[in-house]
Amino acid sequence: MQPRITLITLAVADLERSVAFYRDGLGFPTKGIVGTEHENGAVAFFDLQQGLKLALWPRPSLAADAGLPLDGPSATEITLAHNVSSREEVDAVMALALKAGARPLKPAQPTFYGGYAGYFQDPDGHVWEAAFNPGLE
Repeated sequence: MQPRITLITLAVADLERSVAFYRDGLGFPTKGIVGTEHENGAVAFFDLQQGLKLALWPRPSLAADAGLPLDGPSATEITLAHNVSSREEVDAVMALALKAGARPLKPAQPTFYGGYAGYFQDPDGHVWEAAFNPGLE
């Protein structure tokens, strides 16, 4: 079986606020919030690269769907990386995120692997890395 990851879902506290952050702040394309007619169904999907989407789902809805108790978030459980093709693009992503309300964690700087990266947290505390890694080109 070949792994096929097509959807990354982030649990969020305020769906409308998070949609605004990703859509308006970072420029991720979306059709907005869908599924509001279903209990625990409200969700927003964002197109990433070919065959991959990001979903935002309210934390209580995700817990209910998975059959798990609702726990508090932990920023260190997952990190998402937005890989770009230059140092300048890293700086641009960091600036967009901070302007949109992200919390800066680590300013963009040279990395040990010869790249350039910085970290920020979205409004729900999810950790994002904006990175240029010449080894991935």
